[in-house]
Amino acid sequence: MSSSRHYNNSGMANPPRRVPPPNQTYYAVPQSPNPRSAGPSRQPSQTHTSTQQSYSNHYQPSSSSQGYMHQQRDETARGVATGTIGAGYGPYSYNPNAAQGGNYSSSRFSAAPSEVSAVTTGEKVGSTAPMASSNAVPPYMWDSKDPDLDDALHNPDPVRDAALDRSFTVFSGRGWANVSVLIILMCGLLTLFAGYPVIIYVRDRSRSQHVGFNLGGTNGTGQVPDLPNMPSLIDKETPQSAYSRTGSDGKTYNLVFSDEFETEGRTFYPGDDPYWEAVDLNYWPTGDVEWYDPVAITTANGKLVITMEEIQNHNLNFRSGMLQSWNKFCFTTGYIEVSVSMPGTPKAPGLWPGAWTMGNLGRAGYGATTEGMWPYSYDTCDLGTFPKQQGKDGTPAAASTGGANGGPLSFLPGQRLSACTCPNSDHPGPSTNKGRNVPEIDIFETQVEVSDFTGEVSQSFQVAPYNYQYEFNNDSSVTPIVDSSTTSFNNYKGGVYQQAVSAVTTIDANNYNNQGYAPYAFEWWSDPKNRDDGYISWFSNGQKTWTMNAATIGADPVSQVSARIVPEEPMYVILNLGMSPSFQKQDWKHLTFPVSMYIEYIRVYQRSDVKNGIGCSPSSHPTADYINSHANAYTNPNLTTWDGAGYSFPRNSLYDGC
Repeated sequence: MSSSRHYNNSGMANPPRRVPPPNQTYYAVPQSPNPRSAGPSRQPSQTHTSTQQSYSNHYQPSSSSQGYMHQQRDETARGVATGTIGAGYGPYSYNPNAAQGGNYSSSRFSAAPSEVSAVTTGEKVGSTAPMASSNAVPPYMWDSKDPDLDDALHNPDPVRDAALDRSFTVFSGRGWANVSVLIILMCGLLTLFAGYPVIIYVRDRSRSQHVGFNLGGTNGTGQVPDLPNMPSLIDKETPQSAYSRTGSDGKTYNLVFSDEFETEGRTFYPGDDPYWEAVDLNYWPTGDVEWYDPVAITTANGKLVITMEEIQNHNLNFRSGMLQSWNKFCFTTGYIEVSVSMPGTPKAPGLWPGAWTMGNLGRAGYGATTEGMWPYSYDTCDLGTFPKQQGKDGTPAAASTGGANGGPLSFLPGQRLSACTCPNSDHPGPSTNKGRNVPEIDIFETQVEVSDFTGEVSQSFQVAPYNYQYEFNNDSSVTPIVDSSTTSFNNYKGGVYQQAVSAVTTIDANNYNNQGYAPYAFEWWSDPKNRDDGYISWFSNGQKTWTMNAATIGADPVSQVSARIVPEEPMYVILNLGMSPSFQKQDWKHLTFPVSMYIEYIRVYQRSDVKNGIGCSPSSHPTADYINSHANAYTNPNLTTWDGAGYSFPRNSLYDGC
C-alpha cells in the first residue's frame, strides 16, 4: 500500500482534503482490453509517481519535453481506460479488491474511498489487499454510492436544480396543469357554497312555497319537515286509470289529491292525520241533535266509516262524526268526487249525510269564524255588504219584504271582510278593498222524498247576498238541467241566513248501507280575471245533473245587489253524518241505530294548466296570518260571535265611514 501522504516536487506534504484538486485535462480515451486483464492497472506505485510529476505545481512544459508529454498522455489514457484514473466515482466505480477476488456485490452498498476508509469493498467482500492508487481527484463532499431508488430527493443535482429554478416559460404543460387544478378546485368550492343555493332557488322559484300548510311542503313559518313516512297528496292505492280525466269543458284534469281509505283502523283525533281531523262539538248552527266525536270515525275494509249511535253524551242522545280537512288540505277550482254508500234506507227519513266544501276563512262548527263570512261570495262595495242588505235609511224596500211570506230578506250582520273595508283595517288581504268570503258548495246532502220514499241528493251552492225572494236566474239557457226526469230545482231556495242555488236528483235505492256505491261530484271553475266564465256542474252516479253559470247569480235590480261571484276562495272538504229537524224531520219509528255512512274514496282533480291550485293560503287569497292572529275564534267552538271572541268588525266605508 502506498503512503497516505503525497509529496510534490518541493518535498512538502500535500494534505488530500485541504488543497483544491488540480484542473485535469483528458483526451480521447483509446479502446483497451478488459481492465481486469490490464497490467498497468495493477501498478499503483508507477501511476502514483507519474501523476505526481505530471501535476506538480512546478512543472513547466517545453519543446524539449514533447516526447515525455506524449508518453504521459498515453499513460493517462491507459489509466482512464483501465479504471485506475477516475474509477472511484460514479455508480460503476472500479473496485480492484472485488475484481481480484472474483466476488461481486451491488455497488449500491460499496463505500467510497475516503481518508477514513482505506479500502473500497463490497458488502459481502472482505479484503486486506492494498487500495489501488488513482490519479483521479478523490471525492470531497459527495458520496459515490448509487442513489436511492425510492426517492428522487436522495439524488440531487444542484446545477440542474438551480437551472430549473431560474427557468420560466408560459408554455409549461406542468404549470398549466397546476393552475388548471387550482381553478377547478376554486370553482368547485364557489359552486358548492355560492352557486348551489342560487341554482336551487332558480330551479324551484316557479314552485309555490305554500303547497299547503302541514301538507309535507311548508308550514306557516316556512319550515320544511323531514317526514319519511309522510303520506303523499295522492294515495298510492289510487289506480293509475284514475290519475286523469276529461272534464265537461273538454279539458284534461289531473289528479292532485286522493284518499282510498285502505289502511285499517285509522283514527282522526287532532294530530293523527296530515289531511283530516274529526271535530269534537255539537253542530248548533243547524240545530243538530247529535254530538260529533272523533271516536265515531274510523276505516275498515277499505272504507271510511262514520257511525251514528244512540248513546247519551254531552246532554244529547246521539253521537256521530264530522271529518274536516280545514287548514290542512284545500283546493281552488277543480273536480272533486266521492264514492259513497248512503246510511240507512230511503224508507226511514231523518238522517242527514253530507259531503261538502267551504272557504278556509270559516271553520265549520266554530260560529265566531263564520259570522259575517258565510255564505258570502261577493266582491263589490255596495249595499250588498250592509247588515240585512239594507241602508240605514231603510232602503231598498225589497230588503224588508223580499223574504219568505213577505218578511225580511236577510238577517245577516253584513259582510265582515268586504270590498268596502276601510284602509289599515283588520283584513286578511291581499288588500282591504278585496272582498273575502266563506262560500259553500255541496257535493251532496241526502234526503228522502216522503211521497214515494225515494232517496234524493240535493246539490247546491249556498250564497249571499240574496236575490229578491231568493230567486236566482233559472232560465234553462243559463242554468241547464241535464235530465229533468231525475233532476229538478230544489223547492227550498233559502231563508234569512242563506240563499240556496240548488237542485235535487233521485238516487238508486241499492246504493245504501254498504250494499252499493255511487260517485257524486262537482266540477268548479272560476277566474278572477274573467268572472263571466265561472261555473259549477254537479254529477250523480257519474252523470252530470245540472250546471250553475256565473249568470245564474248575476245582479238583481230589485234587491239592488251586484253579481255574486263563483267562488274564488280556497275550499276545504267536510264529510259528516248528522241529524236535524231543520233539514228533515226524523221518522223515529223506522230509524234504527247504529247506522253508518261508508265512503270508498275521495279524489280531487284540477285542470292541467292550473298553477298553485292546492293549498289553504294561496297568495291571491291568503288565510294563514289572519287565522293565526285570531286563534281564539278558530280554536274555541263555544264562541258563537266575532265580538264574543274578542274582535270587532272592521268599519265599512259606505255604511260606517272611515
